[in-house]
Amino acid sequence: MIETYLQPLPHGITLSCRAAGERGRPVLMFLHGFPEAAFVWDVLLAHFSRAENGGYRCVAPNLRGFEQSSAPTDTGAYRPKYLVQDVAALIEIETQGQGGQLACLVAHDWGGAVAWSLANQLPHLARQLVIINSPHPGTFLRELKNNPAQQAASAYMNFLIRPDAEQLLAQDDYRRLWEFLTATKSESGARTPDWLTDEVKTQYRAVWDAGLSGGCNLYRASPLRPARPADPAAAAVDLPRAMLTVGLPTLVIWAMDDTALLPGLIEGLDAYVEHLTIQTVAEASHWIVHEKPQQVAQFIASFLRSNSLQNS
Repeated sequence: MIETYLQPLPHGITLSCRAAGERGRPVLMFLHGFPEAAFVWDVLLAHFSRAENGGYRCVAPNLRGFEQSSAPTDTGAYRPKYLVQDVAALIEIETQGQGGQLACLVAHDWGGAVAWSLANQLPHLARQLVIINSPHPGTFLRELKNNPAQQAASAYMNFLIRPDAEQLLAQDDYRRLWEFLTATKSESGARTPDWLTDEVKTQYRAVWDAGLSGGCNLYRASPLRPARPADPAAAAVDLPRAMLTVGLPTLVIWAMDDTALLPGLIEGLDAYVEHLTIQTVAEASHWIVHEKPQQVAQFIASFLRSNSLQNS
């Protein structure tokens, strides 16, 4: 059973959360992306909270600016360091009695951007990391600078930073957002996938009705996007290696039919991630958490077991 609650944090932000499993159990935390919200993890929250699947305490916060979480109006408040601060504070609250450390941090899309940063800056807060179709900042910066295909695939980012992006996204019953969720590499064009049921559409609409500025502000606050005339964006960014290395055991699950984040983003990851496992999934898109939740759960469970055996 999924519980929902509002969790105030010491620095004045409140995160709306979804959770399953008893408090006091080892904690798995799940971070969503855009244009999604914490509800996308419900199947995995329920799965891993069951005794036969580990009996974890599973928590999925809505990032600041999403659903009922605090939504600062200042674009600068959506810089990665502030999102990391939110997640770190929530981890401290949820892991009381657990040594202040997650059993694992699981993240997708923009949630992955937060998770990569947290793993680099505050590695003591999690024992393991799982990333699902979210580019490491080192390989993403490389591809945005040098790969025309990734530059074209990421061009939508420059739409989302427009001052009128929220209004345009809301037009025609969120037509552009539905197109984003149904994008496909198939020559036959977009179609409504089986997972996008009327019930799931209602969940998405409720999140989008609550506001789109938080999601758009994530893009506005980050320079990691394709360059344009008078806006060098990623072309002007250099990240020191110290900001890119990850020492946690890390599983990367990559859906190979992602139209926005191309497979080249996982090439060279081992230069940054010391203990890396990569699982690629053919015929799966950016929305793999919806499309293949059981396969994602199997990958995560196997990763958790293997690292538990190594540490026992």
